[in-house]
Amino acid sequence: MLQLDKEQEAQFGLELATKRQEHADLDAAIHTLTQSQFADRMLVQRLKKRKLALKDRIVQLESFLIPDIIA
Repeated sequence: MLQLDKEQEAQFGLELATKRQEHADLDAAIHTLTQSQFADRMLVQRLKKRKLALKDRIVQLESFLIPDIIA
């Protein structure tokens, strides 16, 4: 397991909060675009791909900050 010092923990925590907010913002944007009859499907696909990449990073950061109890 990776041992983090307080500075690294704070840095990862800030990045995690930022990524979670960006993920939520993308979710809202995708929802709004898909409800529009003028939605650009390529744009929606790019946003979904970005949202998935963010989710992967969120999971990675959570694994650093919230280690599994069962190791």
